Amino acid sequence: MSNKPFLIGIAGGSGSGKTFFLHCFLNHFRTEEVCLVSQDDYYIPVGEMTEEENKLFNFDLPDTIDDKLFLKDINSLLAGETVYKKEYTFNNSKATPKLLEIKSAPIIIVEGLFILHFKEIAQLLDLKIFIDTEEEIALKRRLKRDLAERGYPEESILYKWFNHVVPAYKAYLLPYKPACHKIITNNTHVAEDIVRISEAISQELRSDILPKRLGI
Repeated sequence: MSNKPFLIGIAGGSGSGKTFFLHCFLNHFRTEEVCLVSQDDYYIPVGEMTEEENKLFNFDLPDTIDDKLFLKDINSLLAGETVYKKEYTFNNSKATPKLLEIKSAPIIIVEGLFILHFKEIAQLLDLKIFIDTEEEIALKRRLKRDLAERGYPEESILYKWFNHVVPAYKAYLLPYKPACHKIITNNTHVAEDIVRISEAISQELRSDILPKRLGI
């Protein structure tokens, strides 16, 4: 038995439904049982941008992420330490970033586009989950999110999708799909499907992994 936290990696392209899956998954655990580290909070700051500059800048490349700090914080959590990290606000100058306090837990979840591409991070993962979605469905979800939540123009969203998002997905995520322990197809808009899948995985962890990590 080991008290070392169990590290889960959840990867999926834009519009795959990672956020909804994570929300469902986390609901099956108490706060002290699980913690979440998001790759998005490790974007390297680029400063103020015009709308056109934002459209052309490719955020979907591994070198836009401070992977060294990302890895350092994951290792700190694995060592039982608390991590403090400033929230990433997607270059929204009107938003005030929160200081995130991430406390270590028996189950640590790491999520993001490049977590399987960053080899040192991938090697630490005890369970790799891949959220798979058809491209057309993912695009519709991306459009709905970025139009409503981030206020991006549709033309800018489509430019990024075809020039940045899809090429990055095919280069830095899709090649690692076969090596994942669980592949979840999320083409449906039926919430109950993801709820059911997340519950099945959480029950497996609760019956097997958590008792070992807690020394029960």
